[in-house]
Amino acid sequence: MSTISFEAPSSDKHVLEEGSEFMPRFDANGLVTAVVTDADDGALLMLAHMNAEALAKTLETGIAHYWSRSRETLWKKGETSGNVQHVKQIAIDCDQDAVHLRVNVAGDGVTCHTGRRSCFYREVRLEDGRPVLVERR
Repeated sequence: MSTISFEAPSSDKHVLEEGSEFMPRFDANGLVTAVVTDADDGALLMLAHMNAEALAKTLETGIAHYWSRSRETLWKKGETSGNVQHVKQIAIDCDQDAVHLRVNVAGDGVTCHTGRRSCFYREVRLEDGRPVLVERR
């Protein structure tokens, strides 16, 4: 278990948005959204969720940890693949309900479980008035 604990978010909007206290606002399921980009080129790699333990482990170790909603368990990104995410920077949005991780990915640089660098490998386009998915280049 982690040694870091988080203070309950302030009900004072000014304190939350302008203050220097880190008070992540976890949702009703105890999660905060995590947007992950490459620290070097800014590429969007993935979107995940963190509970308090995952966020604390990430802060303590410098290695990205997340909460798997489907498996309902904590996971260290890259633990089995070797594509560990080394966190270079963590930022939080204005109302402290989402975090942005800038990472360097070890191993072969793959982030997605499909074997791709990014989980965002398809784009949505309209063709004949219908949305279709097209592989991104």
